Amino acid sequence: MSLGSPWMLLCLACIPMLVLAYAWSVRRRTQRSARLASEGLVQTAAVRRVRRRRHIPFALFTAALTLVCFSLARPTTSLTLPQREGTVILAFDVSNSMRAKDLEPTRIEAAKAAATAFVEQQPSSIRIGVVAFSDSAVTVLRPSNVKEEVIAAIKRLSVGGGTSLGSGLFTSLTAIAGKPLTIDESALDNDAGAVSIGFFGSSAIVLLTDGENTSRPDPLKLAEVASSAGVRIHAIGVGTKEGTVVQVDGFNVATALDEDLLTKIAQVTDGTYHQAGDAAALTEIYTSIDLEFKGVKKPREVTAAFAAAGVFLLALGSLLSIAWFGRVI
Repeated sequence: MSLGSPWMLLCLACIPMLVLAYAWSVRRRTQRSARLASEGLVQTAAVRRVRRRRHIPFALFTAALTLVCFSLARPTTSLTLPQREGTVILAFDVSNSMRAKDLEPTRIEAAKAAATAFVEQQPSSIRIGVVAFSDSAVTVLRPSNVKEEVIAAIKRLSVGGGTSLGSGLFTSLTAIAGKPLTIDESALDNDAGAVSIGFFGSSAIVLLTDGENTSRPDPLKLAEVASSAGVRIHAIGVGTKEGTVVQVDGFNVATALDEDLLTKIAQVTDGTYHQAGDAAALTEIYTSIDLEFKGVKKPREVTAAFAAAGVFLLALGSLLSIAWFGRVI
C-alpha cells in the first residue's frame, strides 16, 4: 500500500494527546465516584457497571478518528480485478494487386480506412496487432491496446510483391502466440488436424485482402491450424468481383476479388466474410471473439473505504454513548 499524501499522517499525532486527555478525565471521574460511593450517595454495583462499558464509545471514537486521519493520506493499494481480454491481428495484404483502383482511392487505402475505423471502435481490453504480407509476412506491430500505436502502424504500410495468404496467416498466429512457431509444411499436406500450436480461444485474425493467392503455403491448411487453435479468421474482401488492371513493373496485370477462397478460409474457422465497405460487419467481429477473464492488478485509491469505516465507527460510538449515558461525549 502506498500513500498519495503521506504528510497528512501528521494528523495522527493528535490521537495520543486525546487518549491522555481522556485518561485524565476518567481518573477524575473515578475519584469523584469513589467519594460519592463511600458516602452512600452512589450504589457501588452501578458504578462497576458504568466502569465496564464507559470506555467502549471512546475506543470507537478513537478508532474512527484514526481511520479518518489515515484516509486523508490518500492510501492506494493494488487490487486484482477481473478484466475481459482478447487479441485481434489485422493481417494486411500489401501485394502489388492492392494498388488497384476498383475501390476508391485504392484497395490498400480502402483496407487501411476500414481497419482504422475498426480499431477506433474497440475497447481498451482488446489488444490489436498488425501483420503485413506479400510474398512473405512480417509482424509490423505486436498486439497492443494503445490505439495510437496501431493506427500509426497501419498508416506506415506500403505495397509490393506477390501474395502469400498462408504466410500472412502463419505470421498472424505467431503474433497471437507471442512466441516463434514452426509448422512442418509436409505435415500440413498430410494431415492438418495433427498440427497443434496450442489454444488461443480469445483471439481472432482479420484478413484484409483481395484473396488472390500466388504462393505457398496453402491458406486453407493454415486456416485449419487456426481452427484447431481456437482462432477465428474474419476475411475482409478488398476489391470487386469485376476487377481491374494494375500496372506492375511496366506490365498490365488483371486482378479481381476472390470471394470464394476468402469465404472458404472464414468458414473453416467459423469466422465471417464481408467486403471492406461493410462497416457494420467489422463491428460484429468484436462480438464474435470469445473473450477470456484475466486477473489484472490495478492501483486503486481506497480513501473512501477508510473514511466510510471511520464514519461508521463514529456513528456506532455515538449511538452507544447516547443509549448508555444519555450524551454523545
